[in-house]
Amino acid sequence: MIHKYIFRDIPIVVDVNSGAVHIVDQVIYDVLDHYEDGDCSRQSVKEALADRYDASDIDGAIDEIEELKAAGMLFTSDDVPVDTIEDKEPVIKAMCLHVAHDCNMNCAYCFGDKGAFEGIRCLLSLETGKKALDFLMQNSGQRRNLEIDFFGGEPLMNFDVVKELVKYGRENEGKYGKNIRFTITTNGILLDDEKIEYINETMDNVILSIDGRPEVNDRMRKTVNGKGTYDIIANNYRNFVSKREGLYYVRGTFTRHNLDFAEDVKHLVDLGFSNVSVEPVVTSLEHEYALRDEDKDIILKEYDRLSDMYITNAMEGKPFDFFHFNVDLNQGPCVIKRVSGCGAGTEYVAVSPEGDIYPCHQFVGNTDYRLGNLYDETFENKHYDMFNRAHIYNKEACQECWAKFYCSGGCHANALNMNGDIMKPYELGCELEKKRVECAIGIQAVLAE
Repeated sequence: MIHKYIFRDIPIVVDVNSGAVHIVDQVIYDVLDHYEDGDCSRQSVKEALADRYDASDIDGAIDEIEELKAAGMLFTSDDVPVDTIEDKEPVIKAMCLHVAHDCNMNCAYCFGDKGAFEGIRCLLSLETGKKALDFLMQNSGQRRNLEIDFFGGEPLMNFDVVKELVKYGRENEGKYGKNIRFTITTNGILLDDEKIEYINETMDNVILSIDGRPEVNDRMRKTVNGKGTYDIIANNYRNFVSKREGLYYVRGTFTRHNLDFAEDVKHLVDLGFSNVSVEPVVTSLEHEYALRDEDKDIILKEYDRLSDMYITNAMEGKPFDFFHFNVDLNQGPCVIKRVSGCGAGTEYVAVSPEGDIYPCHQFVGNTDYRLGNLYDETFENKHYDMFNRAHIYNKEACQECWAKFYCSGGCHANALNMNGDIMKPYELGCELEKKRVECAIGIQAVLAE
């Protein structure tokens, strides 16, 4: 299977199964239209393209295509060992630890019930937090590198427990032969100098939530008193980033109210943030800010506009990183990640303040998908088989999709929330992901010239 498209007048061909990406001339690009299942008839191609190209040019193009096929870089077969993937040892390597089911903001699009996650507002106790860290280290098998994301609600509302858990993790990781990578996600309201210093010393990555321009942010991200948050958090984030040497992302959400979200990326970059992620809202169509199918063409064109901005900035010596334009064309993720994605419900779990274990943070509160509890005598992962089989080879919509090894079948939670089934990917999300991948590859092609 191949995928071909034009990006800024550059003909690009992606070999789906090998991951090889080719920048080709127009003759090869057009000749490939006459290949079926990796084969073609030279004579029929010459007849079909006689009004455009000389026979010798067509012969040369076919010869190059055949050389790429022989080298295993075009029309390659899919040889991923599915049985091996499904039979892998059940180990957990990453955890989203909900240290606060409470929040000091009232964001309109919050999937977590304004921090409560369909339950009571509460904070994670130190005892339960320690159990969570022990659980991760004890269920991680031979995995040495583990990840913990302090999440909420707003985790800074329970910051003393966060600090104690980092200390506990560092004191105990050696006993298990592990190395824990800590991340924290915050809305920035409580981000003062003391917390900034601690976070910069201990956290490997930090996610700072902000939607972009003041009017865009304040429309959706308000305090519990209904006031806008932009002025507070923008200043706090600039203070934070000025002292940050490690990885961070400012992360926003775009809705139907700001389909011109490239302007929000530009605004964040102009504020001095070099690592930016602005992602589409995924929510029920009953909400007026929800993205609709009729918005698709506008959004696709906006990604083109964002690509142009990305390239212009890079060429002018003012580069920035946009999360969804990060594609590794050299090696990329391992086979299991390319097939199964984030590993929700198998390698990745979320833990609530009550100690309940869920497939990921977006499932928290949905008791139908509760995997167990930290206080159970044993952990059996009630839904392991279901999530283990939720990969691209078992999802009908993924079978003929050229981008399946880039998106890995999409987000299980989005599939469930939009289609009621983790095996049925969210279609609009798929279309936007394919566009982002095209842009990411195209950007590398332009900058390599």
